[in-house]
Amino acid sequence: MAKKTVKAEKAGKKDAQRESIAKELRGLIPQLDSEGLAFLVEQARVHLYNMQVEELNKAAVAADAAASRSASLAGKAAPGRGTSKAAAENFRIDGSESGSSFYIHYRNNEVMFSRDEMTRLVKIANGEGTDLEIRERLYNWFDRERTDVFAVVPIKDKFDDRLKTLVAMLKKTFKLRK
Repeated sequence: MAKKTVKAEKAGKKDAQRESIAKELRGLIPQLDSEGLAFLVEQARVHLYNMQVEELNKAAVAADAAASRSASLAGKAAPGRGTSKAAAENFRIDGSESGSSFYIHYRNNEVMFSRDEMTRLVKIANGEGTDLEIRERLYNWFDRERTDVFAVVPIKDKFDDRLKTLVAMLKKTFKLRK
């Protein structure tokens, strides 16, 4: 029973803290002009978006872990993964708290991208063409605009499984607005 009490206390403290912050924000609203309110709304939307990205990344990691466990129990590679299992390991995309930058993590390294650069990557990943054509465009963009990516993610060419995994992750993590 002690565990339930501790959990209830923590939840109560979080609710009280949230209510206190919300009360303070409500008190500040009358003092803000429309530009300040618009800024707060935009920041709230960015924060909500980042929370969704974080949840999607956690779900992707959990799904990959479950697929790996299933494959190891079955004694074979997971369906549709082939040699890309090594490429999929430790890939993750996170947004900064401000929403102005994003990080592609590979193993213990990361590469930072601006919001505009990440938008460009997502557009390339969701572009027209075959999977190979999309990977070629993404590889060429990295080669032209951000060669530092190759130092963190050792992508050899457009046929590299790591590039294929990155394209899939970009498509799964971000949706283009119409």
